[in-house]
This record gives sequence, structure tokens and C-alpha cells, in this order.
Amino acid sequence: MTTLDPAAREAERARLREAHLKPPGARAASTARGLHHTALISSDVERTIRFYQDVLGFPLTELIENRDYPGSSHFFFDIGHGNLLAFFDFPGLDVGPYAEVLGGLHHMAISVEPAKWHALVGRLTAADIEHEVHSGVSVYFRDPDGARIELIADPLGEMYGQHVL
Repeated sequence: MTTLDPAAREAERARLREAHLKPPGARAASTARGLHHTALISSDVERTIRFYQDVLGFPLTELIENRDYPGSSHFFFDIGHGNLLAFFDFPGLDVGPYAEVLGGLHHMAISVEPAKWHALVGRLTAADIEHEVHSGVSVYFRDPDGARIELIADPLGEMYGQHVL
């Protein structure tokens, strides 16, 4: 691992903010309507359903055949506000385990109301799922296939009390 100069990294972030970050009133409207779905890969459809629906409380909304790979499943969970979390399984392809790579998933942060956040931390504990709480509003854990998930009690568009939207 390369040793980084924190002052140089902050100077670079300052340069990027100056060059690209416009104040809220000066930003153009997004061309997007929202996130339709994010798709991850599942090694076991039923295990994934049990984890996301039964432990995390994200209802399964559809389970269909993947149009791109016959025999593969494509299934969806409701994560609120019209957003979906989707999965594919790829039976017979022998895909490897989760790996953090450039262009890959670092983690997915899903906003939940504070009372539900506390209940979900309790569910993770009860299910003996290793997790780590940060800043009193974020809990990080891995799903059954190793994807890093964060449940955050901050409202959509905020990060630790700061508006990011």
C-alpha cells in the first residue's frame, strides 16, 4: 500500500471542489429520474431472499428469468421510494467470490428511518451477523456473498448531518 500525504490529498479535494462543485442554486437539474435498481450477484437465490427480506425487511417484489442468460434468475427487493435492489444468479458460470476492484462496488448505503435503523442493528445482532456501527447512524456489514452494505439513519440527501444533495 502506498503512503499518502494527507495535506496533499486535501489540497487535491479542494482543487476539485473549486473546479467542479457548484453551489446548490447554480447546479443544473439532473437528467436522471432516480436509481431504478442496482444489480448484484447472488450465489444462492433463497439465501439472498432470506437475508434481504427476512433480516433486513426489504420485500421481494419480483423473481423472473434473466433475459440475458437462460436459467439465471433476476430478482428484486423494494428499498423504498421506488428504488430497487436487484440480483442475478449465474448457475454454472462459477463466478468467484466478491472482490473490491476498480469500477466495482465498495459499498451500498441504504437510508432507513432512525427507529428502524436501531431495530435493524438489533436484527443483525440477533442473526449473529458481524457488523460495525459508526458515528451512531451507520452500520456496516456484509451480505451472504460478501458485498459491503451500509444502513444509514440519515435522511436521503444528507450525510452525517451535512446536505450532499
